[in-house]
Amino acid sequence: MDLPGLLCAFLLVVCCCCRRATGVPGEAEQPTPELVEVEVGNTALLRCGPSHSLGNLSHVDWFSVYKEKPTLIFRVRQGQGQSEPGEYQHRLSLQGPGALALTQVMPHDERIFLCQSKRPRSQEHRIQLHVFKAPEEPTIQASALGISVNSKEPEEVATCIGRNGYPIPQVIWYKNRLPLMEEKNRVHIQSSQIVESSGLYTLKSVLKVQLVKEDKDARFYCELSYRLPSGNHMKESREVTVPVFYPAEKVWLEVEPAGMLKEGDRVEIRCLADGNPTPPFSIHKQNPSTGEMEEERSTDNGLLVLEPAQKQHSGLYECQGLDLETMIPLLSEPQELLVNYVSDVDVSPAAPAGQEGSSLTLTCKAESNQALEFQWLREKTGQVLEKGPVLHFDHLKREIGGGYRCVASVPSIPGLNRTQLVNVAIFGPPWMASKKRKVWVKENTMLNLSCEASGHPRPTISWNINGSASEEYQDSERVLSTLNVLVTPELLERGAECTASNSLGRNSTIIILELVSLTTLTPDSSKTAGLSTSTASPHARANSTSTEKKLREQESKGVVIVAVIVCILVLAVLGAVLYFLYKKGKLLCGRSGKQEMERNTSI
Repeated sequence: MDLPGLLCAFLLVVCCCCRRATGVPGEAEQPTPELVEVEVGNTALLRCGPSHSLGNLSHVDWFSVYKEKPTLIFRVRQGQGQSEPGEYQHRLSLQGPGALALTQVMPHDERIFLCQSKRPRSQEHRIQLHVFKAPEEPTIQASALGISVNSKEPEEVATCIGRNGYPIPQVIWYKNRLPLMEEKNRVHIQSSQIVESSGLYTLKSVLKVQLVKEDKDARFYCELSYRLPSGNHMKESREVTVPVFYPAEKVWLEVEPAGMLKEGDRVEIRCLADGNPTPPFSIHKQNPSTGEMEEERSTDNGLLVLEPAQKQHSGLYECQGLDLETMIPLLSEPQELLVNYVSDVDVSPAAPAGQEGSSLTLTCKAESNQALEFQWLREKTGQVLEKGPVLHFDHLKREIGGGYRCVASVPSIPGLNRTQLVNVAIFGPPWMASKKRKVWVKENTMLNLSCEASGHPRPTISWNINGSASEEYQDSERVLSTLNVLVTPELLERGAECTASNSLGRNSTIIILELVSLTTLTPDSSKTAGLSTSTASPHARANSTSTEKKLREQESKGVVIVAVIVCILVLAVLGAVLYFLYKKGKLLCGRSGKQEMERNTSI
């Protein structure tokens, strides 16, 4: 090597030695820094080298290095620490000879910290501080407008926002729990971030996807992945769905309730389609005469309500719609609607009647599209008399008269039935409950006399005395007449008679008026003595009027009382006689009496 080359090499060595001697931080080749990790708001412990060598450091300078520029922030002299003015002045404290505590760590504290010691020996240590902050729970907002499957490029599905994290978290999008990756013309994820005044990051990610019909129920959500000193973590947003618009491919008709329908039901005929949005519909029914489909009055959403459903609603129905996006007409398959029915019940004869002793036949008829069953019931008891359309009577009696109901029903469809009530009349002269009855009255009082009769034709009632009379028709065969009269001596002597008559004969009832004595008159009897009613019903034969029953009950009670008194008197007299004989010694009692009787017998 020549002389100039040797001189250059010597100068280079001298320069390097001078730089090391001056101790300017950051100038020489630096070793890998020590890593220290801490969460925002916590305290970071910075050590100036290995822990076993910290005890001998008495002269230390601490620097923060930001953009390769060191700034003195803390001095240690003879074990005493002193902060330098600046951003770290109030957050640094000495934790032993070679350790420094940095409190309330913030995102911009993420940098290199450098310590230099000169006594007892010269050394340098670099610390890389990493700061972490977990983001808030991610929020997600789905597109409210919806997405059409006919779109030529990916449309915005949802936006995910993660606030106040550090460093910037990673976002992953999912569809139906499967991660989505960027795919040309299919999936595009656009993310951006904002630095808040606190130094934390807010992440915004927009997912754009070209959707298909099968995505109508797809669930989307986003996941934020981030790291803390404790390890890797993640947070998930809620799941959202997006309206997906697609043309209808199929239209059909639905009837509720399902199963067999009957007259009187509430029936809904509804049009449905597999498109979104649902196209407007109209419902058409086939005209049985012309065979043409005619529009029925229904709502725009394709709903026809039949309430109540009737026989004439049966027929062939179909739905017609129009897809507003493609303007393609839509037509469903025709569907048959059957409303099961039972026609009005016809009973012949319509007004059945017959003479006592004759026979009578009632026939019931009805029509239905299903098999019918017939029953005959007695109206006043509900008893089933006959199963079948025919009810026959032999030897008609007055008691047979009354209402009978024919029921025509479809056993296979509960609740589908029709009924018809007819009244059977038995021709005969008027019938009255009794020929003669007695009524207890008080003289010079107003009295209401009642008389009831029945028969077919329905009879009329007349009285043999003058008074205010009124008639009340109980039904087509019974009549009740009430007469208001003053009880006079002439009336007591003459009595009253009511006569019922029709075209087939007449009948009468004699009413005997008896004065009520003061001993038999009770408060109730004075009120009811003037009321007398005879009834044409069968049970009236065994029962008298309410007044007669009360009087008889009073008479029977008096007889019982007298009988009891007589029995008591007889027993008292008998007891007295026996006692008298006992006192006179005439009555033999006990053992001595028995012995005396034996002696008398032997003599």
